[in-house]
Amino acid sequence: MTAAFTFPGQGSQAVGMGKALAETFPAARAVFDEVDDALGEKLSTVIWEGPADALQLTENTQPALMAMSLATLRVLETEAGIDLARDAAFVAGHSLGEYSALAAARSLSIADTARLLRIRGTAMQKATPVGVGAMAALLGLDYDTAVAVANEAAQGEVCQAANDNGGGQVVVSGDKAAVERAVEIAKAKGARRAMLLQVSAPFHCSLMQPAADAMAEALGKVTVNKPLVPVVANMLASPITDPDEIRKRLVEQVTGTVRWRESIAYMAAQGVTHFLEIGSGKVLTGLVKRIADGAVGVAVGGPADIAAAKDAIAAARG
Repeated sequence: MTAAFTFPGQGSQAVGMGKALAETFPAARAVFDEVDDALGEKLSTVIWEGPADALQLTENTQPALMAMSLATLRVLETEAGIDLARDAAFVAGHSLGEYSALAAARSLSIADTARLLRIRGTAMQKATPVGVGAMAALLGLDYDTAVAVANEAAQGEVCQAANDNGGGQVVVSGDKAAVERAVEIAKAKGARRAMLLQVSAPFHCSLMQPAADAMAEALGKVTVNKPLVPVVANMLASPITDPDEIRKRLVEQVTGTVRWRESIAYMAAQGVTHFLEIGSGKVLTGLVKRIADGAVGVAVGGPADIAAAKDAIAAARG
């Protein structure tokens, strides 16, 4: 098995995502219906019809992206004959995508995942007052340099590396003034570009501790099964399968760094040659090509992508 399935995070959402899948394949429609039932509302209407500002609300974005990913996976299973346990060496997801990966691997039910992500999105939004925190992308610096920039910028406030995305792209998060200082310091240290991001909260830093506490409580109330496929955890950049550790790492992930560059590098080092991005957008596919030399990235998010996914799995099987 030289294929891995990856699942996108916040920023990959788009109004209309999954609509063609749901209209074409009953298996996809069933996933959106299941998520609607779990949340007690028609999130699918927001996903397919907008308005965009409603989909952009973190409490909607997170379960919406998971629904899109799992609907896509179900179509691959029913239409392309793909079997995750047989065809994937690993699964991994970027931030909230880790929940999608766990649902894909049957560690969490789709209904529980939808409810957990609704709680997560709401709690992350409420963790800090609007305007207190910020995030910035530092482009063209390696991870260690970006961490040094964050440490220098902190000056008694919070400034942490939130996402190590690879390809010289690191996102920092924390108190607004500290993140603004990080932008200027990064430019002085030779960053190709450094800019504040349009986000609603400072994700993946210690300011999110109230949300981590909320997730610890919520995760303690759901059944977590051993996944069918090892999940490469954001916090470790290595695989986990133990349900108690899965809970622990999901809690830590709220305030910790998403180690995506190392996660992809780990899977590539284990022999993975094909990375299938399951769901909306092509962000992770672009990153794969910058992290793992020679790796093939395939974005799967619509009816027209099913054949390419099937071919990629066939190639990965050799």
